[in-house]
Amino acid sequence: MNFYKKKPSDYAFSILNGAFMIFLAVITIYPFLYVLFASLSDATKFMTYKGVLLHPISLSLDSYKAVLNNPNILTGYRNTLFIVVVGTTINVIFTSMGAYFLSRKGPLLKKPVMLLIMITMFISGGMIPKYVLVQNLGMYNTLWSLMIPGAISTFNMIIMRTAFQSIPASLEESAMIDGANDWVILFKLILPLSLPTMAVIGLYYAVGHWNSWFTANLYLADRKLYPLQLILRNIIVNSEVDDMTVGIGSGQSYAMSFTIKYATVMVATVPILLVYPFIQKYFVKGVMIGSLKE
Repeated sequence: MNFYKKKPSDYAFSILNGAFMIFLAVITIYPFLYVLFASLSDATKFMTYKGVLLHPISLSLDSYKAVLNNPNILTGYRNTLFIVVVGTTINVIFTSMGAYFLSRKGPLLKKPVMLLIMITMFISGGMIPKYVLVQNLGMYNTLWSLMIPGAISTFNMIIMRTAFQSIPASLEESAMIDGANDWVILFKLILPLSLPTMAVIGLYYAVGHWNSWFTANLYLADRKLYPLQLILRNIIVNSEVDDMTVGIGSGQSYAMSFTIKYATVMVATVPILLVYPFIQKYFVKGVMIGSLKE
């Protein structure tokens, strides 16, 4: 039985805490809803509307039709999906291999290697040496320049290393007795037991690839290789909407340039948001496992 009797101050705290959380949720969700409602609004009427936007103004899908009919958007989707799938696979494989080496007992020079890896979190060669390196390796103006140079994140590898260290060494010893080598132990024993952490790390990498535009702007010269976020950036910052407003009057074209920007943001954002519900069950567990240290 619970003999604790709540005081008026407890009720007051609960009310204030609930009100604050509702306020926080509103200011977090409303910008997304504003973009959604604006993208679904009639361009001309949206331009003249003032005040808080709580619903689409004269529901219209013209902006979405213009965005989806733009071949650059479809090309950007194709490039981004390739980068996310292949890049995340490379990230997870290389990060797990490095974390496995650093989590095992016995490898020579493990501590000096760990120290060198830690230094990279605080000291970087800089943008120009990295650009020259990418160019000399023949990766300039290829999608590989967006995946290979950042194949391993030191922070993510440390999280994964800590998760691997939580697995009992007796399991590894039993596998070795049965004749398993390091590759079998890593891919058939360690990784399946670290699935929550793997899911979280994979999500970190995937979201990073999906949202990245600066490296593409730096290393890609061919517009056919542009990822979706770089196309989005050019549409929003440089107002590159002429291809999507062909055949429309100048006044209507100017008004649609705004709603097209909002529609492009939604098209570029919603797909990655749909991934979260499928990984949410692993998210908290994976982060907690990777944050605990023996």
